[in-house]
Amino acid sequence: MPRRKLRVKAADSARINAELAELRARPEIRTEWPEAVLAEAEQAAECPRLPEYDATDLPLFTVDPPGSRDLDQAMHLAHRPGGGYRVHYAIADVAAFVRPGGAIDEEARRRGETLYFPDRRVPLHPTRLSEDAASLLPGELRPALLWQLDLDADGAVVLADLRRAVVRSRRRLDYATVQRAVDAGGADEQLGLLATVGRLREERERERGGISLPVPEQEIEETPRGYALGYRAPTPADGWNAQISLLTGMAAAELMLDAGVGLLRTLPAAPPAAYERLRRTARALDVDWPDGLPYPELIRSLDPQRPLHAAFLDECTGLLRGAGYAAFDVSGGVPAPADPVHAALAAPYAHCTAPLRRLGDRFAQEVCAAVAAGEEVPAWARESLPGIPALMAAGDRRSGEVERACIDLVEAELLAGREGEDFAAVVVDVDGKRPGRGTVQLRDPAVRARCESPDGASGGGGLPLGELVRVRLVVADPATRTVRFTAV
Repeated sequence: MPRRKLRVKAADSARINAELAELRARPEIRTEWPEAVLAEAEQAAECPRLPEYDATDLPLFTVDPPGSRDLDQAMHLAHRPGGGYRVHYAIADVAAFVRPGGAIDEEARRRGETLYFPDRRVPLHPTRLSEDAASLLPGELRPALLWQLDLDADGAVVLADLRRAVVRSRRRLDYATVQRAVDAGGADEQLGLLATVGRLREERERERGGISLPVPEQEIEETPRGYALGYRAPTPADGWNAQISLLTGMAAAELMLDAGVGLLRTLPAAPPAAYERLRRTARALDVDWPDGLPYPELIRSLDPQRPLHAAFLDECTGLLRGAGYAAFDVSGGVPAPADPVHAALAAPYAHCTAPLRRLGDRFAQEVCAAVAAGEEVPAWARESLPGIPALMAAGDRRSGEVERACIDLVEAELLAGREGEDFAAVVVDVDGKRPGRGTVQLRDPAVRARCESPDGASGGGGLPLGELVRVRLVVADPATRTVRFTAV
């Protein structure tokens, strides 16, 4: 499920950072590394397992947020002889550094995934690996899982192959740089092909009935008047880059389904009531959703740079609740899901492109690599598959709790001192047992918080779901990360 990525962008964020440090002190968040893990990481960094196949002639490049060092993926795009396109997608080979059952492996299973705070990361793997020896940094020889994905002239897959290889990325780019080059008409062949293939894949997604949510990035900025909140809207380049990753994840899912063993990322379809609720929210946020317009087409019509559209897109993430993982091994008596389609993508899908940051990707990679090579899936990977969904669910919950706590903190900081002020808001959720209590999304600033009607404590005077209301700020306490409103 897409999450709001949160950044603190301030001249002096010392107070917020101190409070974030307190959040990281929770016992369930593992910020320290056991000595055995660090020692094993250092040894693995010096002596990784390198494959025989040399693909260093491919001028790969990465596209990530500025300053990123945990680079999971690098790509190269080319025209195919006779028409169509060839995408090479290199993914960091974490298994080349992690010994099954070793200290790094055991610690990664405890963590599940990298946790992101506004001021720093709590990584899945030691930074000696995740930001150095295993990362696809430019100019460095690295072991990788190298996908070759051949597409026809319309962007449909005609061939998917995978092998282990030694690679060397040549360039590290960010989304804004790519977007500026394309917009200015000065993009080189590689960036031009990324835009072309990305758009073709978006069209294939449209035809399938899938949708990728362009969820904005929430920003907090300290100004002379206090804290201000806004959004960073994703660029088209964000979407093109994501399409290459999605293309790979769908190819991996098909490979594993054909082999009868693997790990899928799953999402059930949202119930009709969820869409009706979203329609009411759209009306309250002045988002035009004509009768008969399919939901995916509505999303494509929105501008995430517009605050109300950004708020609506954030509400749309509610349709993605229920995402999870499904492990299967037909020969071992565990069938694949009866409906393996990921509802948002309208296709089977697997997480396999971020092994530096997600535990499950390493296991999906190992299955795919073995199947593509016509070999048996390694016993350590096969035996671990049944337990991976629970480990990933725990990691996802922890990540969601961290995100919510960080957002609560900065929203409380944003509104502190404004108690008693009135705001325009939309009721986006109502307590089913106490209709007088619920959640509102302010029109400005883009804050979402608890609210109750004047007699909400007694359960009467229900909040009107999806309607625009006036609310008064009652509490904004950064110390307890609490924001609460009452309807007026």
